[in-house]
Amino acid sequence: MHAWPASEVPALPGKGRDLRIHDTATGGRITLDPGPVARIYVCGITPYDATHMGHAATYNAFDLVQRVWLDTKRQVHYVQNVTDVDDPLLERAVRDGEDWTELAERETALFREDMTALRMLPPKHYIGAVEAIPGIVPLVERLRDAGAAYELDGDIYFSVDCDPHFGEVSGLDAETMRLLSAERGGDPERPGKKNALDPMLWMAAREGEPSWDGGSLGRGRPGWHIECVAIALDHLGMGFDVQGGGSDLAFPHHEMGASHAQALTGEHPFARAYVHAGMVALNGEKMSKSKGNLVFVSALRRDDVDPAAIRLALLSHHYRADWEWTDQVLADAVERLARWRAAVSRPDGLPADALVEEVREALADDLDAPAALAAVDRWAARQSAGGGSDEGAPGLVSRTVDALLGVAL
Repeated sequence: MHAWPASEVPALPGKGRDLRIHDTATGGRITLDPGPVARIYVCGITPYDATHMGHAATYNAFDLVQRVWLDTKRQVHYVQNVTDVDDPLLERAVRDGEDWTELAERETALFREDMTALRMLPPKHYIGAVEAIPGIVPLVERLRDAGAAYELDGDIYFSVDCDPHFGEVSGLDAETMRLLSAERGGDPERPGKKNALDPMLWMAAREGEPSWDGGSLGRGRPGWHIECVAIALDHLGMGFDVQGGGSDLAFPHHEMGASHAQALTGEHPFARAYVHAGMVALNGEKMSKSKGNLVFVSALRRDDVDPAAIRLALLSHHYRADWEWTDQVLADAVERLARWRAAVSRPDGLPADALVEEVREALADDLDAPAALAAVDRWAARQSAGGGSDEGAPGLVSRTVDALLGVAL
């Protein structure tokens, strides 16, 4: 599966700072110090609906991670999946009387268009769950043969009790895990499971649903968590730098994935940092497909909203914050974009070397994009008052905003 085209990232003078970021597993900030190649895995979409602002906010956060790393002169090895077969996708296809593969392909294509418009840097590897199945089957067989998985009515379940580190990613108690498991795709009430929290690794073929040859597992399809584990281990290996996604993925998805990988390899941790973006709400409720309260990137683009303004609206909130999308949020972003563009359109201006360092410091400090925006606001306000004579300043500001914030002025 192919990703989307990369926009050019301008080179800036000097060198960026190492990223200090909040790690869900430890509950505090850690300084990431990758080697020459920084490794990141971000969980992708289930393509049964277009990109909404909650998606966009999540991918914007991890786009900033990439940009901070690139500014430190590192290479970035970024991997993202597409869950192109799953219950919600199949249910939507049945509801709409559409072939599930056509639905997945159309929505994935629209997602690529949205990411391109928003200038999100693409992953090096963009892998669908279906194409990963040949690599998933042997992992499930290994877990079963090692006693870390068991069969129940033809389905294969992972035993969370086999991983002594289970629970360390989310830090939740068992009852909270049980409640969230029921809400987020698990089946804690199924009779016969060794532990109510045990997640499915391989679902035996159901009538009327797609299935694949699973070798000794029989025909079926993979569970949600093992999909990402297989892709991450194949392309990044254990101990990669950042596992990313929305805060609703901390449990069960990232918790279960870490345990799968740790049981497979005998190593710990799966990822050095677990980084989670906040939720975006609309009309007082989390923006989600199940609620239908969505603002789509593609719809805003069709209404001729500048993608740079959409990106500024996302950047105006700290990535870990839960916030609400409103017309005023977008209006403020449109106005900010106009001010910035006016400021850099002058032939000269106030020196901007200090601004570059302010933006770098803000982003290195747990991706504090609002502080970075405020720094550019101050430069733009002084610029509008006149008095500067540095002919290179407007261009340097434009390159800084592009390179570090992904906004083209």
